[in-house]
Amino acid sequence: MGCSQSKMEKEEAVARCKDRHHFMKEAVSARNAFAAAHSSYATYLNNTGAALTDFAAQFPASVAAPAAAAIATNKSSYEIPLPPPPLPEFSAPLHRSSTMPEITWTRHKPDPVETITEDEEDVEEETGPPYQPSSYPVPQEQDAAWECLFPPVENIPGRVERRRAKKEVAALKKGKQAVEGKSSVKVKQSVNLVEVFTDLDDHFLKASEAAHEVSKLLEATRLHYQSNFVDKRGHIDYSARVIRVVTWNRSFIGTPNNNDVKDGFNSEEHETLAMVLDKLLVWEKKLHNEVKAAESKKFEYRRKVTELNKLKKRGTNSEVLERAKAIINHLHTRCIVDMQSLESTISEINRLRDQLLYPRLVQIVHEMATMWGVMQVHHEEQLNIVMLLGSLDISQSPTETSEHHHDRTYQLMIVVQEWQSQFDKLVNNQKEFIKALNNWLELNLVLIESNDMGEKLSSSPNVKSPPIQIILHAWHDHLEKLPEELARTAIANFAAAIDTILHEQEEEMVIKRKCEETRKEYARKSRQFNEWEYKYNQKKRPGELGPDQAENNNDSDEIVREKRLLVELLKKRLDEEEEDYERQCLHVRQKSLRSLQNHLPKLFKAMSDFSLECSKMYSELSLYRIT
Repeated sequence: MGCSQSKMEKEEAVARCKDRHHFMKEAVSARNAFAAAHSSYATYLNNTGAALTDFAAQFPASVAAPAAAAIATNKSSYEIPLPPPPLPEFSAPLHRSSTMPEITWTRHKPDPVETITEDEEDVEEETGPPYQPSSYPVPQEQDAAWECLFPPVENIPGRVERRRAKKEVAALKKGKQAVEGKSSVKVKQSVNLVEVFTDLDDHFLKASEAAHEVSKLLEATRLHYQSNFVDKRGHIDYSARVIRVVTWNRSFIGTPNNNDVKDGFNSEEHETLAMVLDKLLVWEKKLHNEVKAAESKKFEYRRKVTELNKLKKRGTNSEVLERAKAIINHLHTRCIVDMQSLESTISEINRLRDQLLYPRLVQIVHEMATMWGVMQVHHEEQLNIVMLLGSLDISQSPTETSEHHHDRTYQLMIVVQEWQSQFDKLVNNQKEFIKALNNWLELNLVLIESNDMGEKLSSSPNVKSPPIQIILHAWHDHLEKLPEELARTAIANFAAAIDTILHEQEEEMVIKRKCEETRKEYARKSRQFNEWEYKYNQKKRPGELGPDQAENNNDSDEIVREKRLLVELLKKRLDEEEEDYERQCLHVRQKSLRSLQNHLPKLFKAMSDFSLECSKMYSELSLYRIT
């Protein structure tokens, strides 16, 4: 029996149906991964904006930029308004969607390290925490899950304060400009760093929001599940329901059973891509089993025909011959029934392919074109915004790196690294999804033949190229040519630059601890010397020295000078270390600013170009309409 089963699996039609089932299973799995990556990519766009704003908060709120002075024609002198009050320090944690784990890390206290000399671009890439989506909710919970995944802007911690502060900066700036317009006083223009990065954050947020519609179509909140058809009654055997559909709506003579239309399968306009793929997967499994059963009956039919021919040659009596013929006729009838069943199954698979799968792919392509178009606009705006950073000067405002600043830098590095990781997954998982569908479709379009019956099975034998074939082939070709490497490299380089800044900050903190230790040592030895000197001077007051003691006075003064010199040398070392610390503080600030000035324009230029290419690609694909 096992040998016969193995032989059946090697039959061409059986092997082909097995591969069809395998490729559809791959498509279902790739859709899950694609949906997860798409959702996570949007989330990390959101998080990158917030992390970048937290990182920029370590710089002074307003930094002078060389610019032409504003000179008014009015000769009257007006009082220049006071600068805006300092903005609150935005230390609220990044908001992350409920389907993702909170980013956690263990940051070790930096040990004394050697100066980092390696180039920023060569820093080894690190990866963030893996994406771990939550379990799959029932359909009734989708709206609530969606609100958790993409909450309104007003619910995001930290962003409310940022936007309120931004409005107050904007209001004061407007008043200041109104006064400056009437004043003859020359005013040096300045750029508010917090305002710049809040604007960047706004565009990150809006770019993230642009992905929401596609995430809904991909069912980003439903990632891991056994079946979509789960209700409050518990798990339902979807395979059994699909089998029932054959007898309900796809009987062998094609007569629909109208009594069962309320089961839910006829509400197909509400079915999502995931549900359609789920259906196709089960029907492909059914087709595989049916083809194996049909091949087994055909094998038995051929064997019985061979036996009948042998009986005829031996001149067996007519009764035995008639009995053998009856068995063969019965097998022939069963083979015909199997062919009809296969025809019905193939017809249903092709119906799902053309009437459900194809329209949903077209819809996703259309929404993708819109999404990437919106993202391109926001990344281009970000490119324009970061150009303001080119003329900033912070040389007069060296701020030390606090533990909080260091944590925000580490947070930014982790977030950007994960952004890059999700970008890779977004591109690669989409390629895997479309590749799996193309592989399935290639076998789907091959007719299943019945050599013994002289028939070819296909529900629509005249249709050589269904619309889905055109869009899937074009989609696959466009994805293979998509220039994602520049965007991937730009994100990776920015993460590497932040990693280099992190090491510079750690070196600064090491020097700071050395200064604190030296300062404590100097305070202790200075106090000890002062106490010793006081006691020593008490012993050698004028008039109290004897004739013998006066002779040793010069030697004693030398001892005082030596002890004082040791204290002075320690003070000199402290001064040098403090100077080194101040230089390192300034170096870190300047290096941080240079990294922002150098990498952010490249980053947003690469993301803008990539988004534009994606928008063009999906706009071309969206031209394939349902005919």
